[in-house]
Amino acid sequence: MSVLALLALDGMPAHQLSTPGMVLGAARDSSRISYELRVCAPARTFTTGAPAAMTVTAPWGLAGLAGAAAVIVPGHADALGVPPAEVVAALRAAAERGSRLLAVGTGTFTLAATGLLDGRRATTTWQHAAELAARHPRVVVDPEGAPVADGPFLTGAGIHGGLDLVLALIERDHGPRVVAATLRHLLRPLLAEASSAQEEIDRGIAATAGLEPTVRWLEANLHRPLTLTDIAAHARLSVRSLNRRFRDHTGHSPLQYLLHARLERARHLLEDTDEPVERVAERAGFSSPESLRRHFRRATGAVPRAYRTAHRKARRTENPRPHQR
Repeated sequence: MSVLALLALDGMPAHQLSTPGMVLGAARDSSRISYELRVCAPARTFTTGAPAAMTVTAPWGLAGLAGAAAVIVPGHADALGVPPAEVVAALRAAAERGSRLLAVGTGTFTLAATGLLDGRRATTTWQHAAELAARHPRVVVDPEGAPVADGPFLTGAGIHGGLDLVLALIERDHGPRVVAATLRHLLRPLLAEASSAQEEIDRGIAATAGLEPTVRWLEANLHRPLTLTDIAAHARLSVRSLNRRFRDHTGHSPLQYLLHARLERARHLLEDTDEPVERVAERAGFSSPESLRRHFRRATGAVPRAYRTAHRKARRTENPRPHQR
């Protein structure tokens, strides 16, 4: 059984504490793959960051990193500062033993402070990428935030609590089929919910008596920066009447309805095209890729790139290509 050690530091986000266990549990349940997860902290207790602030007792000290096949370094409150000497020493020792090191979000600053990333590619959260490059000029910083693998080091923006990095680790250990099964176990409810969203919209359209032309016009113009005034003008109604009629017939305001339609457009583009997220955001009418990511994650629990990966891996596994003779 492989050991995965999570280096728990004060102020780490609570979801970065829970995500590795959630992903490893899904791998175990879907593919009978077992990892031992050790939560290791420099002190006996540590605190998670706001808003889910809590004090947690760590079962392991830094000695728990010994024997770990991989060590996760999360983001934490003092990540942009100088890490404690014992943390630096423990990470360097782990690297010398051959452990793989995974840095989540601002945890890359802590890993970079050890000097282990000098001359290597790495990434962090997009808003801290420039600062990482300035503080550690010997690190080649990728500003995109997508997971970066360089030798035994994996770094990422911390999407969904580091889910992408743990999946990358599982793929290295057990291959893409296990990752696909793990993703299905994790995301199938989200995929099912997203698929039902179009049915909900279609039912709403059927009920918008007298508003069908405007609804169809909205769908044809999702890429435009439409305002409530624009929609009211097309429907030849006052803004107040438009709001009332949309709520009466769909249960949503016009702008909520527009957001649902844009999310559906984005979902279909992610599933059916290879266009980059930036282009998907543009075609679906979001003001920026960041806006798309924020709304898509709120609606489905997954960011666009993770959703596309999950959907395609699930589809490939459910519909495998026939063997060529």
